[in-house]
Amino acid sequence: MRLNDLEIEVIQKDIKNVHLSVYPPNGRVKVAAPETMSLEIIRAFVISKLAWIKKQQQKFRAQERESPREYLERESHYFWGKRYLLKVVEQNAVPMVRLNHSAIVLQVKPNTDASKRGRILEDWYRAQLKAALLPLFQDWEAKIGVTATRVIVQKMKTQWGSCTPASGIIRINLELVKKPRDCLEYIIVHELVHLLEPSHNRRFSALMNHYLPKWKSLREELNRLPVRHEIWDY
Repeated sequence: MRLNDLEIEVIQKDIKNVHLSVYPPNGRVKVAAPETMSLEIIRAFVISKLAWIKKQQQKFRAQERESPREYLERESHYFWGKRYLLKVVEQNAVPMVRLNHSAIVLQVKPNTDASKRGRILEDWYRAQLKAALLPLFQDWEAKIGVTATRVIVQKMKTQWGSCTPASGIIRINLELVKKPRDCLEYIIVHELVHLLEPSHNRRFSALMNHYLPKWKSLREELNRLPVRHEIWDY
């Protein structure tokens, strides 16, 4: 479907409601609609959401993105919102990562390629994030009065986190380990509140205001920060 210069991907399937999505990095628009809904009604729905679509597209296009990582000496990497320089140490020992006041030290075997270096560093990031999640979830589950049945850390292209209220499963984006800890806490509260209110409606906002009054400023901070380089397959 095309509306002036806006191209919209329309998928009709066996669902009850219309779902509108805008995807990074360039603001691709997708609409999932019930099979029985006419294209005229879908078009009218999209027209009613044009202002929101344009706002989301502008946000994605303005957001800074990191260049591809090569895992070379003195390359910049982030941990809990702080910038560190990568120090690569090659020696015949078990690969490991350690942190000092200004550097992330990546110890690898000689001739380890960039892909393997990246996996070693990613495994370290994953372990650090998982260690931070446990006390935060325990604290906020007690405050909010809900319990996640399972917490999964994974790479996510379009979301910082997600919640499936029916199953109680919460997913956390691995990239949050590179952002300030307050931003991670905001995402945890956001997803736990979805166990009380699945939608982003007035009740959801009221619950967020109650449990984490500064959530909107944290959301803005998180969405201003650079995001990792991605290869987008369409």
